[in-house]
Amino acid sequence: MKKNRKISVRGNEIIISTINGNDYISLTDIAKYRNVSETDDVIKNWMRNRSTIEFLGLWEKLNNQFFNPVEFDGFKTNAGSNNFVLSPSKWIKHTNAKGIITKSGRYGGGTYADKDIAFEFASWVSSEFKLYLITEFQRLKDEEKTRIETGWDVKRMLSKINYRIHTDAIRNHLIPPKISQKSSNFIYANEADILNMALFGVTAKKWRDNNTEKDGNIRDAATVEQLVVLVNLESLNSQYIKEGISPSNRLLKLNQVAISQMESLLANPSIKKLVSRIYKNKLLSESNVQK
Repeated sequence: MKKNRKISVRGNEIIISTINGNDYISLTDIAKYRNVSETDDVIKNWMRNRSTIEFLGLWEKLNNQFFNPVEFDGFKTNAGSNNFVLSPSKWIKHTNAKGIITKSGRYGGGTYADKDIAFEFASWVSSEFKLYLITEFQRLKDEEKTRIETGWDVKRMLSKINYRIHTDAIRNHLIPPKISQKSSNFIYANEADILNMALFGVTAKKWRDNNTEKDGNIRDAATVEQLVVLVNLESLNSQYIKEGISPSNRLLKLNQVAISQMESLLANPSIKKLVSRIYKNKLLSESNVQK
């Protein structure tokens, strides 16, 4: 499962981050629905309310054994007064809260909260927005469940493990000693695109240029059959590298293998049945969202 995922809610991109196995939804992204340029102020205004403090305190008491109730009582007493100001970082620092976290960084930075807290915040921002958020979040969870049930994530993991073998072969047989990191990365990118060209017929960059509306990369969008073949191609390419076969010849050989294996997999009735089930689940999920 990806550490960060994205969903679109009423045209707004919402990041969901997996932290210690739990889903945290970006409050910063939700706040943009009310005010794009002043998201921090939107969150602080929500946290000024006594009802918000009581909800956050109750969540922490139920889920966090290290929560500081003494500091919480102080915040609750002052909540709602004209001079009361509370930021996420101050709440976390003084109460040792874990339901809300802050992340730094240009991409994916901001304030995040456990899904229950995020839904509460979304309700304060807009009841309508909250309902759409819950619907899209559930759609994402259903898709992830389907991928696990069909073995998609397992095959993706196998692909990543096998890719380690592939990159080791590149490092040991293609990258000269003491090569700069920049040049090394360039070689890795070229080798990755040999596999992409052999299996998908396009480079990673070309795919991104043609699919700007999609999240992830070319391999995240791969079918179950393509991921199975990709695992095999990575092993073969590693061996071809060790044998000293040129990149152009490796591409031709790998492409022939990819065509042969894809034809074999697509002709297999059990594979067809599996893919059909994935497609039906996808359509059902999309239909539920539209309703």
